[in-house]
Amino acid sequence: MTIPATPARRADPPHAVPDAPGRGAPGGFAGAVAAEWTKLWSVRAAWLCLLAGLAITGVFTYYYASIARINEHPVQPVGNAAASSTVLVQFTVVVLATVAVTSEYATGSVRASLLSVPRRHRVHAAKALVAAVVAFVAGTTFAVVGTAVAWVGFDGRASFSVGPCLRQFLAVGLYEALVAVLSVGVAFATRHPAGALSILVTLLWALPSILLGLGGPTLSDVNDRLPHGAGNHFMRLGTEAPYGPVTGGLIVAAWAAAAHLIGLYVLRRRDA
Repeated sequence: MTIPATPARRADPPHAVPDAPGRGAPGGFAGAVAAEWTKLWSVRAAWLCLLAGLAITGVFTYYYASIARINEHPVQPVGNAAASSTVLVQFTVVVLATVAVTSEYATGSVRASLLSVPRRHRVHAAKALVAAVVAFVAGTTFAVVGTAVAWVGFDGRASFSVGPCLRQFLAVGLYEALVAVLSVGVAFATRHPAGALSILVTLLWALPSILLGLGGPTLSDVNDRLPHGAGNHFMRLGTEAPYGPVTGGLIVAAWAAAAHLIGLYVLRRRDA
């Protein structure tokens, strides 16, 4: 009896294996930034924060200028009103940057983000960059609008020069960008909106208010080393300061860098 030979099975062509995420996959850091940009604008919180910042800027700067005019304060650069408004407006940026991080932990979608971009420093940097860019553009816009509103409120008791005004516009934008980076780092470290906001409100407003309220040269020196104290010297013109604007900007940048590194450390050490 003859046993028919089994025909040789033809080998299937090898299937192409898609690139593993983080190993040469298309997109890279640019893809991570694009994803974070899309996620930021897919919720209403970002728009609401920016609208709130615009409204607060208008009200604060007009009030600041009106008080200076009524009390006959010395003539000052008109941009100081917009710079002073950051004491409140900065919290719209804080909320925007914090929610961009903590909302993903609240919903669990951070797991999908880290699976698609497993290099955690890339996720962290992308969120910080997107928040900083939005905060810079928003802060600069707030400064322009606030200066225009304040000019009406000052009614002649303020000076205007194109160069100093442009410098203050950029300084306010840069300060808001650094606050956004600081907020992203704190949010990654705490992973909870209440915890992050508590730390940021204390650092940016409550602690400076206590130090200035108690008074004294020592406490004033401490405040000058805090983010908003240094940022105030960075943004305002024509006021006495223990150091120059560049030093003030570097102090704020150091706080932002420290928060960024702490947030990255926590992100790498703990599971999502």
